[in-house]
Amino acid sequence: MKVTSLPWRFLVLMVLVGLNLRPALSSLAPLLARVQQDTGLSPSAIGALTTLPVLCLGLFAPLAPRLSRQYGPERALSLGLVVITSGLLLRWQGSPLALYAGTLLVGAGIGVSGALLPALVKRELPRGADLMTGVYTMALCLGGALGAGLAIPLSDLLGGWTRSLAAWSLLAMAALIAWELYMPRTAATPRMAGDPGTGMTRGLLRQPLAWQVALLMGSQSSLAYIVFGWLPTLLMQRGIGEAEAGLLMGMSVMVQLISALLAPWLARFGRDQRPALLLVLASTASGLWILLMADTSLRYLGALLLGLGQGGNFSLALTLIVLRSADSRLAGRLSGLAQGGGYALAALGPLSVGIMLDLQAPITAIAWLLMGIAAAAASFAWFAGRQRQLCFDADDNVITRCAPRRGSR
Repeated sequence: MKVTSLPWRFLVLMVLVGLNLRPALSSLAPLLARVQQDTGLSPSAIGALTTLPVLCLGLFAPLAPRLSRQYGPERALSLGLVVITSGLLLRWQGSPLALYAGTLLVGAGIGVSGALLPALVKRELPRGADLMTGVYTMALCLGGALGAGLAIPLSDLLGGWTRSLAAWSLLAMAALIAWELYMPRTAATPRMAGDPGTGMTRGLLRQPLAWQVALLMGSQSSLAYIVFGWLPTLLMQRGIGEAEAGLLMGMSVMVQLISALLAPWLARFGRDQRPALLLVLASTASGLWILLMADTSLRYLGALLLGLGQGGNFSLALTLIVLRSADSRLAGRLSGLAQGGGYALAALGPLSVGIMLDLQAPITAIAWLLMGIAAAAASFAWFAGRQRQLCFDADDNVITRCAPRRGSR
């Protein structure tokens, strides 16, 4: 049971935490050429480096519900921020071992923290949870844009890519301190009576709707992490300079702020979320096709469409976790399943692109791979976007599919 929590205070904390869940990922891609030159890593090893954090998101996100029950969601989120900060600082060492270990820690911390936040939003701001998820997603996109856009300038300013990567630990420390001082407090013990725990998770695994949300999360995230990991490299292969490639990626991620905030509003105008989901996925596919296949004079239009699409994709995917859950307990379990299983699936995207680049596959083949992923995401969106909701039956131990309660948004 919640003791007291000022909504505006939680909103500020949510934004501050959200700002830290993308720079550790997006700041690496523009620096890959410098990393490879200094460390001597092969293209396959660099590909593994871009895949590792996404895989860690999938492996560690399912731990969030267990940590939440054991320590409480607030303390579990603090732990996630500590791990992110530690991973960023470890990258400062610059050796391949430190780079991989730091990236692993960063992925683990982001996986746990990202899975915890939807349940906290559902608990703290239940009436406007879908719209507040848009605000949180906007903070994620802003963090990603800053990481991509400032990676090269910070490297030049601070005297190396290791310092550029480690500089984001300052933002993570600020978020950790603010969260520790002002996080919402709960009167109940971390493991609350009546919490079905693992039984609820087993119930979720039997629900097609839960898997539809997870597969949508995975397929759209696969496109996002291909962009985070490889877009600058792909653009440079098309003859675009290193600085402009990083700028285009940063611009694309910055544009996500608009659609991340507006997509949940757009979704409210329809009977369900399918029209909004299909619209943003079409924008994503169009942007990627223009960037990789059209004349390079259209590259800024492509970055704009890509950003508008991907911001809306992620915002709506997170919003579905909230809308498809009857309460915050269920939102936490669905978040762990959707983000855990989804990110594990998403890791195949950047890995596949890395292998294709290592085999010197043409840009055309990579572009068609991305179109296939976008088409798969659209098919999952068609089912996950229907106006359905997961809830408890009368015994509070079996997940059943039910109609959303009126006003549950």
